[in-house]
Amino acid sequence: MNTYFVVVLISVLLISGFSFTQQAFGQGVKTAGGVDVDGTWYVGEGLKQGDYFHYRLCELSLNDCADFDMKLWFKGETQKGTETLWLVETVVLDGNKIVKGEMELGKVAPEPIGISGDLFDYSIAFKSSIVWLSAFATSDPDDLIHGPQAFRKVAWGKVAAIGGSQLIPWGVEPDVTVGAGTFDTVLIGWYSGYGQGNLIWVVDDFPFPIKALVYVWVTTGTPPIQFQFELLDYKENVNSSPFTDVVPTPIVEKTKPGCPSSYDSVNGIKSTDSFSMIVEYRYGPEHPMPGCDIEWKISFKNRYNQVEWVNEVHYDIQVIDDAGFTIRSMAQEEGRNALFNGFGQLHRFIEVKEPPGTAHYVILVYGVGPKQIVPSPEFSGLLQVDIVISGEVTAPTEGGLDIPNWVKNNAGWWSNGQIGDTDFVSGIQYLINKGIMKIPPTTPGSGPASNEIPAWIKNNAGWWSNGLISDQDFVSGIQYLITNNIIKITL
Repeated sequence: MNTYFVVVLISVLLISGFSFTQQAFGQGVKTAGGVDVDGTWYVGEGLKQGDYFHYRLCELSLNDCADFDMKLWFKGETQKGTETLWLVETVVLDGNKIVKGEMELGKVAPEPIGISGDLFDYSIAFKSSIVWLSAFATSDPDDLIHGPQAFRKVAWGKVAAIGGSQLIPWGVEPDVTVGAGTFDTVLIGWYSGYGQGNLIWVVDDFPFPIKALVYVWVTTGTPPIQFQFELLDYKENVNSSPFTDVVPTPIVEKTKPGCPSSYDSVNGIKSTDSFSMIVEYRYGPEHPMPGCDIEWKISFKNRYNQVEWVNEVHYDIQVIDDAGFTIRSMAQEEGRNALFNGFGQLHRFIEVKEPPGTAHYVILVYGVGPKQIVPSPEFSGLLQVDIVISGEVTAPTEGGLDIPNWVKNNAGWWSNGQIGDTDFVSGIQYLINKGIMKIPPTTPGSGPASNEIPAWIKNNAGWWSNGLISDQDFVSGIQYLITNNIIKITL
């Protein structure tokens, strides 16, 4: 390993806020391991009923490595066929979303085998980060290759089957402080790409690593983070569920009735308004419907070289009105200040909450830089993509009324404060003027519109969106808005 690689590794570690002892790096960056510490370790060592763990982590395949918290309580054992598994109550805090369920973890390697609730994507992130080392170190004493691994061992295996780096014990790192406390650790590491150091801190007789920082294997450019985590809390002998009072966010159906499952996409490529970078995008369907998803695929590219992606982009996807004011922010809807993409390419599904007509979507770039720091404004800019929203999804009707499903979605969002009064009224006004929403004959009020909507109308909208009152009751509320000149229509 040459001096350049040593400097790259040490610089990255210092920037990331990590420090190492002379024992770990006293002889320079190691190409062979072996730590002067007796004993062995494997993922799950010392694990027992009543253990409670709280991690903060990110994993690249889940929301581009956006941070989320994962809390695990080992409730006890469960039987699946002839196999005994750990039963683990699990809560995830992801932005403003709360996910609650159970995972069944293996005993030899504590990897997810059974998952309940809406935990599937998070269980994959858990497997590929916190328990990733179980691919090299399990509790099986008869497995001479993947059983418990000795700290004195030169290498625990290769990270890739062909041409991969050695996974090696690099050294002892005492007094490592994380949210859960201070630990004496052994540093497990390997190199990827052009010499990037990847680091996992393990503690003898402790089930899971307490910290990790691992990068994607790249040969050029800045490597994005593959996964990163830290143990924030750990308790033993927790005898009753710590999640009894946790109420999960309602699960949103990924496949919505009436929404297209196959469609053609619209392609585009534009520079940001500041010419800071090129943005190549693809969305579909061409005319999405309210209540359905728009599928986005976006690539951030070098303004001078369109085959080179821009890494570590801080961004948002917003919807603006005709005057340029922000109506929606995808980051805010997830409970974040901004979104982050480490690899220059992203794939997202965004639910349409806009009424039929032209919606102004904006890809807003705040800048470029590591996730933990304020981005460089040099690369800031935005571009606008106008999308025509269709209004073709219709619901079963009552009493001769013909109300599209998306109106019910809008009513629910409005009652919950997700869209404003103006947006709700504009949608209803559009429907009435275009004849999409048919209501009994109603005499409009006279004088200027009041724009003051009574609270009971909002309650009606929420009840109607949840199926608690009929279409007729909802339309009666709309008639009230018209006759009291809160909605102004042209007859």
